[in-house]
Amino acid sequence: MAETPGRGVADERERVIRIDRSDRSQRTRRSASLAAHTGEDDLTVKNDKRTIFGWAMYDWANSAYITIFGAVVGAFFTGTIMPGDTYWGLSGEALFSILVGIGSILLLIAMPVLGAMADYSDSKKSMLRNFAFVGALFALVIPFVPDGAVGWFLLVVVVSQFGFVAANVFYDGFLPDITTDDTIDRVSSKGFALGYLGGGLYLALALVLIMFSSDEPDATLTEALAARIAIFGSGLWWFGFSLFSLARLPDDSDVPTAKQSVRQYARIGFDRTKRTVVKLRHFPQLLIFIVAFILYNSGTGTVIAVSGPYAEDTLDLSITIIGLAFLLVQFIAFAGALMFGWISDRIGPKRAIMITLVVWTLLAGAAYFIPEGSAAGFLALASVVGFVLGGVQALSRSLYGTMIPEEASAEFFGFFSVFSKLSGIGPLVFGLVSATTGSGRTAILSVAFFFIAGLILLSRVDVDAGRASRADWNFENVGS
Repeated sequence: MAETPGRGVADERERVIRIDRSDRSQRTRRSASLAAHTGEDDLTVKNDKRTIFGWAMYDWANSAYITIFGAVVGAFFTGTIMPGDTYWGLSGEALFSILVGIGSILLLIAMPVLGAMADYSDSKKSMLRNFAFVGALFALVIPFVPDGAVGWFLLVVVVSQFGFVAANVFYDGFLPDITTDDTIDRVSSKGFALGYLGGGLYLALALVLIMFSSDEPDATLTEALAARIAIFGSGLWWFGFSLFSLARLPDDSDVPTAKQSVRQYARIGFDRTKRTVVKLRHFPQLLIFIVAFILYNSGTGTVIAVSGPYAEDTLDLSITIIGLAFLLVQFIAFAGALMFGWISDRIGPKRAIMITLVVWTLLAGAAYFIPEGSAAGFLALASVVGFVLGGVQALSRSLYGTMIPEEASAEFFGFFSVFSKLSGIGPLVFGLVSATTGSGRTAILSVAFFFIAGLILLSRVDVDAGRASRADWNFENVGS
């Protein structure tokens, strides 16, 4: 039996309920107005081929940046920006990993609020555009940071990463709007597949440039300069293809809504976020999935974030070899995302994800034993990583999308992004273990824990019950 709230809490709850009722009323008027203007039903947006292709192409756009971030930026930081073997008493590998972890955790507050604000103001497209452009702009700035400017480099990278993550909240929020339950897995997989293909294609072009560079300091094209050009080009790619994607996504409604100040929008966002957190206690299947996702995504996030620095710092491999490994990951992940979409249709997304987690656990153990300087071992491991990476990412997003209320998709995908940022604890743990033990090999074993714990929890999720519970999302009953 729930406790009777105090008068102040009851008043606050009633105020929030009035906000939500006003929000739903505005949505109804906007939908009716849109239908009157276009003569079409709102369902025509769902499963529209042109819209889905445009949506998936944003994955193509930003994947060039995130691929270069994993393959080049980390190794470029440890090999060029770092003035020596250590800075602030930390190795480049440990410092970069800790930065990624702390940056992820700092995004926890912003992401669900942005998602809730996008739902309330019906501004997913404009929010996507704004944050994508901020991220791309700072990606263009990264290569102009001079050698040795560690603090400036880390700051610019954090801002660019913020734009990347924030934009993805609104990108993911479109998924339930443009699909139905029977197509969401395939469309989600298509987005990831195009992302791997686009990121892989750009990485191949960048790798050609890096391969023609030289380690000689007086060369016309040094390896450091080639890395700077590759990073700059990823920002251009992100910006240009974002324009293509945005042109094919549904426009934000032009029906007037109640004007709010930034402070009021923030209050609404926090109110809705708090209510959703409270309600999660009443939906155990979704909550268990969220915790499982936090754990196993900590593992995948760590692999993506630290592979470059680990290969350069611990395995003593060149940027060229690291780039080749990430190129393998990109193109194999393209096939992996599509294949696991096919597998999911036959055995269900939960079982398909569990298969990938078993493989991920084995991979974490195998990474510990790769000998220093073994390019072949690193490339072989990258091939297997690519296969399971596409499956676990695409199916996790689509499985989550089938268990959340469609009318608050941006808000709940804001939470999805929060889960991703909570997963930043993986790189943080890796960095702390590396700094404490002085060994990246010991740190890489910590990744296996996240996969095993996530696998155990995921096995307890009742997907059918979680999907059925969507009909019970009723904001007036918070806390009842």
